[in-house]
Amino acid sequence: MASSVRQNFLTIFVAGLLALAVPEFVVGQNCGCAPDLCCSQYGYCGSDSAYCGAGCQEGPCFAPPSPNDVSVADIVTDAFFNGIADQAGANCAGKGFYTRAVFLEALNSYSQFGRIGSVDDSKREIAAFFAHATHETGHFCYIEEIDGPSKDYCDETNTQYPCAPNKGYYGRGPIQLSWNFNYGPAGRSIGFDGLNNPEIVATDNLVSFKTALWYWMNFVHSIITSGQGFGETIRAINGQLECNGANPDTVNARVAYYTDYCNQFGVSPGDNLRC
Repeated sequence: MASSVRQNFLTIFVAGLLALAVPEFVVGQNCGCAPDLCCSQYGYCGSDSAYCGAGCQEGPCFAPPSPNDVSVADIVTDAFFNGIADQAGANCAGKGFYTRAVFLEALNSYSQFGRIGSVDDSKREIAAFFAHATHETGHFCYIEEIDGPSKDYCDETNTQYPCAPNKGYYGRGPIQLSWNFNYGPAGRSIGFDGLNNPEIVATDNLVSFKTALWYWMNFVHSIITSGQGFGETIRAINGQLECNGANPDTVNARVAYYTDYCNQFGVSPGDNLRC
């Protein structure tokens, strides 16, 4: 993903690098920008779409486009969701943790997901989200990164979101949240203590789905809805480790899930499938 460091989780795992975004007009406060400038998702001040568009944290952020009338629930049917989850073994930690009902409940906080552009655009976004979630969790088998506790995801240089003692910020959730500088803003946006209670992402299934949707809406939504293609969503999620020939097998796996789900939805997958 752009400006990110991600980790490879034995093919099906990726550690998400997320950035805080506020998708409505707000007044600049803590980014150090002048009131008439936007603070971008990367913490820089400016006034064009790179600063005031997707991921804008503070300032006169651009208003999001109006959603269409698509019902995500009508596309993500029981048959579709369970067709993914039922492939997880009975002993998987995610068995019963990831459910369609909880996904739809989490979706109430992200009204633009799967509802921008045409009906086909909506279907492609939904297919893309579930393709990545399928790949990263092994068909909703895993809640946490394999061997996550053994890995150091504390950026001690980040003073805004300092690591709490004896807390691990390794990958958790459908699109794995990782690093203290992601848990902090994710928790602030969603409403949990990301720094002192990162474990909640692996114990509360509603919070878990919300972190995946939070990441998606801040870093991937604008890519897929602007027609850049599924390949660019791979780059946004794990570009350093997979794109430009770094790991073609995992790219192909993601593309296979995406095209399968597009076929199930009766929509063309579009161009630019690989990165």
